[in-house]
Amino acid sequence: MSRPKATLRDQLYSYPVRTRVDKATQERLEKLLAESACQSLAEVARKILAQEKILCLYKDISMNGVMEELTSIRKELKAIGVSLNQVTKAFHSSKSENQRAFYALRQTELAKTIEQKTDRLLVLVAKLTQKWL
Repeated sequence: MSRPKATLRDQLYSYPVRTRVDKATQERLEKLLAESACQSLAEVARKILAQEKILCLYKDISMNGVMEELTSIRKELKAIGVSLNQVTKAFHSSKSENQRAFYALRQTELAKTIEQKTDRLLVLVAKLTQKWL
């Protein structure tokens, strides 16, 4: 598929500007490109020449552990929820009292697991709240 034609001809970049820079300047530009939302080195240079703001994105690496733990808790809660739904379906389709008692015990075990995970989740959220608020 080809690129759609621009409707406003004056907004096209049709005038090339070429320059050479030393190694230190090149490294600074590449670092700025890596930290910014710009797609190319040419876009960084255009923004600098036009004196436009360059939006830089910084990542707090101290939060990596917390975010990984939150992600794992989310996956575990989802798996527990699937198991809970399966046990509930089996409970409702069972005919004997023994089977129903078994599924009821299984449900309480899953509920305890959910409670443990939500308690850990609340501790993590409290830590995040202290850091960011």
